[in-house]
Formats: sequence, structure tokens, C-alpha cells
Amino acid sequence: MKRSPMTLRGAELLRTELKRLKSEDRPRVIKAIAEARSHGDLSENAEYHAAREQQGFIEGRIGEIESRLGAAEIIDVASLPHDGRVVFGATVELEDQDEGNSVTYQIVGEDEADIRSGRISVGSPIARAIIGKSQGDVVDVTAPGKTRSYEIVAVRYL
Repeated sequence: MKRSPMTLRGAELLRTELKRLKSEDRPRVIKAIAEARSHGDLSENAEYHAAREQQGFIEGRIGEIESRLGAAEIIDVASLPHDGRVVFGATVELEDQDEGNSVTYQIVGEDEADIRSGRISVGSPIARAIIGKSQGDVVDVTAPGKTRSYEIVAVRYL
């Protein structure tokens, strides 16, 4: 099985969600199923069918999280060597050489990526272009539509 990188923060978020699903959501839906069963005929009981559907979703999500955590290579960004190179988990400030605006991204695993929160996947075009580079380097990123040049302004290991 291929191990996928995940930050310590990402693993903690998944563990928190897993704990909530197992200790709160699962018992709540089991109770709802039992209550709906007590109402009699299940074939036309919308509450029962909705609760069963929700139970299926919860059990599926539990399995998915357990699988992801089991296959994860959890990386503590703070323990990485601080040599100025862009590596998985690093937070990188980039300046667009054409437009002059700056963006800051943390390079994270596929499951953690959220562009609105400034977290990009290690497999994204920007991350692939800057991994291994250092502060002051200029990289070209080919994205849909055009190629952009970025200068790596800062590399932090938060």
C-alpha cells in the first residue's frame, strides 16, 4: 500500500473527526434507528430510512478515515531540517513576477488541501514546481491557461 504524506495537523483533525463520529454521531443515529423501529411498519417509515442512510454515511466515513490514517506517513513539520529549501509541510510565500501580488501556501497532503485556507496539495502544479527550491529562486508554474513565474520570497516551517 502506498503511504501518503500528511502533516501532524491534518492527522489530528482526522483523529478528532473520527472520535466525534464514533462517540457522538454513531450512538445518536443508533438511538434514532431504535426509536424509528418502535413506531412500527418500517416499509413506509421515512425516519427509519433516513436514519439508516445516515448510519451508512457515518460508517463509510469512519472506514475512510481509518484507512487514510493507516496509510498516512505523518510528518511533523517542526522537526524538519530548517535549511531554507521547500519541502512537504513548509509554508512558502511566493510573489507573482508578472502581477506583483504575493500568495502564501502550505504544502500538505492530498486529503488536507484547501486552497481557500492557503493549503495546497503536494501534487499540485505549484507545489511540484517549488519543492526542492530555496528562498530567492524563481520558478515557472505551468497551469491551465498559461505559465506563471513566481519568486520564492520566504520559506517557513510552522
